[in-house]
Formats: sequence, structure tokens, C-alpha cells
Amino acid sequence: MNAPEVRRHDDADVLVGDIASALLDRLESAQARGEVPQVGLTGGTIAEELHRELARRAVDSAVDWSRVVFWWGDERFVPAGSPDRNARQARESLLDHVPVDPANVHEVPASDQVATAEDAAAAYGEALRQHGAGFFEVLMLGIGPDGHCASLFPGHAALEARDAIAVAVHDSPKPPPDRVTLTFEAMERCRAVWFIASGDSKAEAVARALAADGSVTETPARGVRGEETVWWLDEAAASAL
Repeated sequence: MNAPEVRRHDDADVLVGDIASALLDRLESAQARGEVPQVGLTGGTIAEELHRELARRAVDSAVDWSRVVFWWGDERFVPAGSPDRNARQARESLLDHVPVDPANVHEVPASDQVATAEDAAAAYGEALRQHGAGFFEVLMLGIGPDGHCASLFPGHAALEARDAIAVAVHDSPKPPPDRVTLTFEAMERCRAVWFIASGDSKAEAVARALAADGSVTETPARGVRGEETVWWLDEAAASAL
């Protein structure tokens, strides 16, 4: 795996536009090779802005949205209709506005669909085994001010998960407390990992994640690398580098 690449942008608007362009180009190229690209989505404010930009550009894009498979790096274990769901955010900002194939949208089961977060993690892992390509074309991740990514939080047991695709997380320091996350092992199976960060509240965590030395236990985002790893940052998020 290559060293991470850092791409700095003047502000959040430029950041979102450049990521949208790069993702559409990547999806078009994969489909031109005859592939059905699989993408891992993330949540959060900047992700929602990206989703809206992708939806806006979809009409002029050559991407065949019915031949893109969607997953999530993590999900909150709450009812399916909850506004806390990353999947709901992505549907409202992107997936409801492009011609996706519903069979290609793989959500983590919600708390009103299965009994426990463990059940949801098991079902999600099985879905990836059955319908995944064995790798993500692009996995998009955010980073929290504490250095977490997906729902892998500093010091939590999920950091040590082995031989599992997805695991339950309880007592999350960020509400809601119960979640499902892909493991490090699952997230490493990527052609490209794209970290997306905007704002000065992320600056210290970004610097720790990219530092020459540091602990994955303290800064979990250090633990995810793809064949290509890109940090997409605005100047505020990059200000401590």
C-alpha cells in the first residue's frame, strides 16, 4: 500500500466539487472496464453536501447509477426512519435522486428490523459476503475530532476485531451509543480509501492521523489504508499539518 496522499482545497465548496468530480470519473472508468463498482458511503455534514453535489451533477454524468452498488462504513443502530441513520441521510440527499437499482443499496439492518446490534452486524457481514465484490472501488470515511473513523473509536474493543467484516459497538462516546461498523480488516479491502474532512475542529485529528508516529488505539483513522489512500481536506482541516 502506498503512503497517503493529501489533497488540500481552499474551502469546503471547492473540496466538495473536486471530490464529486473525482468520484464520478472513477465510477465511469470502472464501468467502462465492464465492472460494477462498489462504493462505501459515510455520514456527516460534508458527506451530505457531497451527496447533493453528486445528485446535481448526475444528469450530465455518464455514470450508470443502476450499476453502482452502495454500502456504508458504519451505521447507527436506531429505527429505520430515524434521522440519525446515515442511510436515511444518503437516500434523501443522493439515492432518491438518481436511478439506482434498489437491490444494489445495502443498508445495515435497523433496530426495528433485528433485535440487537450484534444481529445487525452479522446480517451486514453476510450481505457483504454474498453481494460484495471482495473490495470497494472507493470507501469514503470521515474523521472525528477524537480521531475515530466509521464507528471505530479510540480505546474501544472493536479496534481489536479479527476475522469479522462488521461488529457491534456499544457505549459510543458520540450518540447514539449503539452502532454497527466495518472492521479494519474489511476496510482495508479497497482500491481507494478517501478520508474527507472539513473545518478546523478536525485539524488536530487529521494531523495525528497523518503523523509519522502515533497509535491506532489513540487515533483509529491511522489504521485504514487502501491500495490508494487520499485525504481530501479543506484548508481549515489541513491547518495543523
